Amino acid sequence: MEFKLNRETVPAAELVYSGVQEQGVELDYILPDHYPDIFRLVRCEIRPAVTGYTLSGDKLSYELKCDVSLLYSGEEGSELQCVMQSQTFSKTVDIGRNAESPEITLVAKSGHVNYRAVNQRRLDVRGAVSVKISVSGEKQQEVVSDASGMNIQLRRVPVKFAAGRLTGEKTVQLSEETELSASQPAVKSVISVRCNVSECEKKLISGKLLAKGDIRAEVLYSCEKGGSGALEAMSFTVPFSQILDIEGIDESYECIVSAEVLSCDISPAADKNGEYRILRCEPELRISCRAVKTTDAVIVADAYSTVYPCEVEYSAIRAEQLPAVYAESFRHTAKLAEGENVPAEIYSVWGSPKNINIRAGEDGKSVVITGMLTYSMAAKDSSGAMIMPDRDEAFEETIAIGDDITNAALSAEIAEPTVSYNLSPEGTLTAKADIPVRISAESASAVRAVTDITVDDTVRKQRDGDYAIKLYFGVENEDVWDIAKRYSTDASAIMEENDLASDKLENGGMLMIPIKE
Repeated sequence: MEFKLNRETVPAAELVYSGVQEQGVELDYILPDHYPDIFRLVRCEIRPAVTGYTLSGDKLSYELKCDVSLLYSGEEGSELQCVMQSQTFSKTVDIGRNAESPEITLVAKSGHVNYRAVNQRRLDVRGAVSVKISVSGEKQQEVVSDASGMNIQLRRVPVKFAAGRLTGEKTVQLSEETELSASQPAVKSVISVRCNVSECEKKLISGKLLAKGDIRAEVLYSCEKGGSGALEAMSFTVPFSQILDIEGIDESYECIVSAEVLSCDISPAADKNGEYRILRCEPELRISCRAVKTTDAVIVADAYSTVYPCEVEYSAIRAEQLPAVYAESFRHTAKLAEGENVPAEIYSVWGSPKNINIRAGEDGKSVVITGMLTYSMAAKDSSGAMIMPDRDEAFEETIAIGDDITNAALSAEIAEPTVSYNLSPEGTLTAKADIPVRISAESASAVRAVTDITVDDTVRKQRDGDYAIKLYFGVENEDVWDIAKRYSTDASAIMEENDLASDKLENGGMLMIPIKE
């Protein structure tokens, strides 16, 4: 009997490189003449961002920008001074080999920071940041699509493949002016800025992708309200609407669009009366799009002959699909201080997430997110000195998804939350954080595919006896295919003989195994 084998080529995703690069940040800074002498250091932060990258062959090069902000008071009770400095680094990583149709992800994260005043005019900052790097590509994989003859049995499985992959990116510089309300004091200087981007809305218009969203800016500035050294907090949004030119994109593609704030400069400007009651906001924004068009295919995942010995070669292929994305939120509360430990005056409270982990819930339709939320505040203590203490609070939150994510690869991104605070009549300071979380569940796992089958027709399989039916005790959830392969028979014949409705055993028990030639 002639043995025929049919093959076809399918596209498969592959992870080309995954790693983390560390970068030290060192700043030796002498204050300009117009800055007051250092009396007391209050806070230092390093905010990293990858501003651009290129991939040439097996070399990935990128630009890393680190904004260093250091706050200090010039003398007891005086207003805060903000020292802002930026450092840029050019980095290169060898990814090992070329990537076809590459997709590159670079995520910068701040690490530790140590700072000190060498003298009243000189600052020394030592810190570190890290960049998590992922490069994926596409390869063409030849698999077996069909076979016939030699009593061959095939296990066919449907798989979704990426018939098309598109990416697009755009960096834009925005500008927006916001006027203070009548109740807010005029600005002396901007002390700190924190920015977050909302979930992007997307829409296809005439072959172009429209991305819309909002940047939320939270600003802390010094003012004359209540005397020297006072601070004022405010927030506002900067809307954006941008068109991304992505050649070939149409309604057949599924898209994921995200945005990242690379930098955000906010400076005071004078109004028509000469008062500094306008904040000019100039954020730099990078908008990214990933699009995939999927197609259905049937591949052979396993094979055997009921009569002849055969060798089967396999390969694990990753059938790429876009992850399912869920925009969720949850609330966290914490007691920050009580009694004498409560600051005399509080200007602002904010939160920063870190050490985020995610896992599937026991029901398979929920996720459990754990991590740490650092609550920070700008305040004055009882002596009138400006303080910015931090308090770490662990959290664990279960979020219902509704879809089955048992075998999905999960990831979570948490933006800075919106934080409010309350001081009770009993003198307890509590904070409440509304935390936005973006959950990705990627079902594109490795699928075992048959790449070659070799049948030896010179010899027949030896059975342990001459029988037409064999009794077998199956266990719950056992795969009928595995039973049929073990006894070199037909899986459909086992299901028919035992009136099975599913290819997995719903209950354990005795089965009759018909033996077929």
